[in-house]
This record gives sequence, structure tokens and C-alpha cells, in this order.
Amino acid sequence: MRPLTQAILYRASQAVLVALLVGMLTFLMMQALPGDMAFRIAAGRYGYDAVNAEAAEAVRRELGLDRPALAAFGTWLWDLMRLDFGTSVISGAPVMDEIRHQLGASLQLAGAALALSFLIGPPVGILAGLRAGGWLDRTLLVVSTALRSVPQFLMGLILIVLVSIQLGWLPAAGYGRPVHFVLPALTLALGLAAVSARVARDAMAAVAASPYYAFGRWKGLSEGQLLRRHGLRNIGVTLVTYLGLQFAMLVEGVVVIEAIFSWPGIGHALVHAIFGRDVPMVQGTVLLLGLGFVALNTAVDLTARWIDPRGRGAGEARS
Repeated sequence: MRPLTQAILYRASQAVLVALLVGMLTFLMMQALPGDMAFRIAAGRYGYDAVNAEAAEAVRRELGLDRPALAAFGTWLWDLMRLDFGTSVISGAPVMDEIRHQLGASLQLAGAALALSFLIGPPVGILAGLRAGGWLDRTLLVVSTALRSVPQFLMGLILIVLVSIQLGWLPAAGYGRPVHFVLPALTLALGLAAVSARVARDAMAAVAASPYYAFGRWKGLSEGQLLRRHGLRNIGVTLVTYLGLQFAMLVEGVVVIEAIFSWPGIGHALVHAIFGRDVPMVQGTVLLLGLGFVALNTAVDLTARWIDPRGRGAGEARS
């Protein structure tokens, strides 16, 4: 079997295992939450002021919440095999329709943050790595350490106070216009750029100190030619791998950032679904996020194989 086919089959089996584990663990955790699930769902539908015991009991009968947990989980697995993610118990809309809208908003924000961090971090890191120990390298160490030490929620609040309230340049929250992307994307991008700059710096410093880089300079290549021919591609595998890790890190930060900036994304929706005991919505959201990680890892592995200058086999996907 060819290595590429073997890697894809391995990732496919990993996706099946992720679906089973994520579905089971999410279901068990939702069942273990304190409180009456039927009452919480009824409150999400009608509001806490309009909920009573009769409304909660009607929801319990409608959704079959009195069924054994094993039977409910089996029904979910059967629906999943038919690619049916179920219906939200709060809104009554199909889970996939809800996720499609909310995930699109989150991906837009994550994409803007990734692009911004990639424009800021790696170029600065490459320049610092080419002159390791210089003033830019020392400055980068101080700035990157400071940015990484500030929690993302605090960075978001600082930007809101400075840029929106004090200077009045940008809106503090909102969604729907390009200007609304700036503050939340910048909040996410600054921390990511701080780390990616250090990763690029270390990789570039190692390449610049290597014998083949010195040999290229001895052959008469200019610094620009050296960077293009021997630098960028040799640090490419490291940067692509870290880019995948950055996307995973965004899931951690995007939940808080969406809440701060009133961004209608998947993280914001997931928090509300958990509070409302919307089990199909939580299961579908977490499952798609888990499968997204598997797909992202596969894409990173295949891209690393393609750009690795030491050969296509050097970037073989591994667990």
C-alpha cells in the first residue's frame, strides 16, 4: 500500500474513533449536569418566567427524556450513520442548519485572525532569525513574551478601551460589516503572532547557521536568493505545522472572544446550547469540531510532505 493511501486510511479510521468518543463523552457529560433537563429546555424555549411543572413535563414527553440513556445514545448513533444530526430542542431547526450559519461566522473570524497573525509573526521572526542576537531579535523576545503573558480576554478588553472607547476609531462589538472584524481578529492574532514569530525565528536561525546555507553564500548567492532557495522552504514544514496548531488554539480563545465582541459564532452558540441542555446541538457542534481537527491534521501532514525539500517521504503523516 502506498504511504499516502495508508496515511489517508489512518486518518479516516481516526475520524470514526473521534466520532464515537466525542459523541459518547458529550452525551455522558450532558446527562451528568445538575438540574432538570426538561425544565432547562422549556426555559430555553419559553423563558424562565413562563416555565412551570406542566411545561417541563410536556417537554419531557415530547423529547422522550424519560427514556433510558443507552437507548437515547443508540438513537443518536443510528441517526449519525444516516448523516442526520437531529433537531435543536430549543429552536426546532435542524442542527446542521444552525451549525452551518454559526460555524461560518466563526471560520470567518478565525480565518481573519490567522491571516493577520501570519502577516505579522513569521516575517518578523524570519528577519530576527537572520540576525540572531541583534536588536530585532532581543526586541522580539521581549514583545512576544509580553503578548503571550496577557490573557486573550484581557487583551480584548484593553483594545476595546483604547481603540473603541478612548480613540473612537472602531466599534466595540457587532457583526455584519468588515470593520467589525478588526478588533476581535486583532485580539486573537496578537497572541498567535507572538508565538509564530518565535517559531519562525528559531527555525530561521537554525537554517542560517547550517553548513548548506554557508555554502550557498560561498557560491555567491545573494541574501535574497539564499532566503528564497534555502531558507523559506526549509522552515516551511515548521511553519505549516505550527499554523495547524494555531487553528486548534483558536478554538480555545474564540469562545471567550465571541462573547466579548458579541460575535454570533459557534463558540457563543455552544455555550448557550450547554446552558439550555440542547443535547443534539452540543453533540453535533462538538462532533464537527473534533472531525475538523482530524481533517486539519491530515491537511497539515499532506502539505508538509509536499513542501519538505528532503523528499516527499520526509513529511509522512504520523500519529
